[in-house]
Order: sequence, then C-alpha cells, then structure tokens
Amino acid sequence: MVTVMESALDWHAARAALEWQLDMGVTEAISDAPVDRFAVSEAPAARPVAAPAPAAAAAPATEPRAAEDPVAAARDAAKAASDLAALRAAIDAYPHCELRRGARNLVFCDGAPSARVMIIGEAPGREEDLEGRPFVGRAGRLLDRMLGAIGLSRQAEGADAVYITNVLPWRPPQNRDPQADEIAMMLPFLERHVALADPDLIVLMGNVAAGAVLGRRGITRLRGTWTEAMGRPVLPMLHPAYLLRHTPSKREAWADLLSLSARLSDTPSKKTSETAP
Repeated sequence: MVTVMESALDWHAARAALEWQLDMGVTEAISDAPVDRFAVSEAPAARPVAAPAPAAAAAPATEPRAAEDPVAAARDAAKAASDLAALRAAIDAYPHCELRRGARNLVFCDGAPSARVMIIGEAPGREEDLEGRPFVGRAGRLLDRMLGAIGLSRQAEGADAVYITNVLPWRPPQNRDPQADEIAMMLPFLERHVALADPDLIVLMGNVAAGAVLGRRGITRLRGTWTEAMGRPVLPMLHPAYLLRHTPSKREAWADLLSLSARLSDTPSKKTSETAP
C-alpha cells in the first residue's frame, strides 16, 4: 500500500518561511511561472549579416547623456526643502538610492522637532522598517531607558524632549552596514535635516553616524568626547545595539549620558530665546 504523505508546511509555517525570506532581504520573485531549466531549446537560425552602410550615409553619432550625479541631485533636492515635511517628501521622491527598493517604509524621524537634543543613529533595522520609526526594536527600548535616566524622552515636549533620526532612511538588506556611496548620497538630506530641526546639541549613536558626520570612525575612542560638527556641539556615543552585546560598556554609556545632561544645563537654549517674547 502506498501512503501519501501530506506536506508538514501548514499555513502558519508557510507564512513564517515567507517572513524569514523577507527578513533576509528578498524583495521580489524571479518570475510568475516556473521555468524548466533542463529543457533543450532550439538554437536560433543564423541571420545573414547585413553589409555595413556607406560612410556617407551613416547618421552622425550623438554624445551619450551624462548620468545624473546622485550626490548633486540630493544636494539640490535637500536645499529646496523649506521645512521638515518638504524634506521628507524630497527623500521619498529621491530615486538614486537602491535601498528604497527593498525597504517597506521610509524611516524619517521620531520625537519632537523642537527638541534641544537631536539623536542621529545609523540605519533602520527590521522592526524600524516595519513600523516606520527609528529606534523601536530592542536597541530602541534600551535607548528610551537610557534617556529616561537623565529625564529625556521622545514622547516629551519642551526641555525634556529629544528628536531622533538616522543617517539612512531605508533599511539595508540583512541589516548590513551602510555603504560609502549610500552615506554620501543621503548626507545632504541629513545636513538639511539638522539645519531645519536646529537642535542645540547632537548625539551620534554608533560608528556609522560618527563616520558620516565627523568623517572619523572608531567609536570606542571617539565616544564621550565633545566635538563640533554641523555648526553645533556633538557627542559621539556607543550604539545601544552594541551595549546589548557588550554589557560592561554600559558604564561608559552612563558617563556619556551624564556628560550630555551637564552640557544641556550649561548650554543656553536657542529654542527658549527664539520663542521668548
């Protein structure tokens, strides 16, 4: 007797398998119908080669159109954005970054744009890509606890608020590190983002953010030392994802948070002076 075995792949298992492929960076199917790769196809009949046309009859060659410079295009689009809503729309319409093809959502910002502190992370991960907000996964929850320890929150307004964005607005496949050309083409948008939000202080979370803004890497050496970039004080810090893997480094992160809190107290607020009667 022949026993017909049913597939163990039920609906839930099939969905889990599909979600795993999406998480690994699969963005599209190869084709709508299966292809028999073992089928022997007939070789196409040889075509007669046409004789070359006389030189006098040849059409004049045209110069190939130069490809648009992605960085220059980003710079022009960012400069034209007069507010944060227009900047988000400009990024959404920007066609040159291939990361947008595999991302589910554009991750633009979270928190209060009027905040004195602007946090710049690296790039969205899986949960950020799904939700469309930065720092919402495990690292984001740790970041919220870190900020809460010095009285700051992305849900707050006024002096206790923070504003959060990333160097890249789209998730790299399989959470790989952003590439140099991707950072270069998105940097004009980040610079415009900082100019429009106009924070008093910037915190750079992780190596990618430090490399993009400061042009230097080595976050374990850079962290905790205030510097200047984009026209304002900047503090590099260890990324919360790094702290989840290297828990002893939370001691350094706590020292950096205390330094941020002290710097906020010592720095006159442009936000207050601009809104004062």
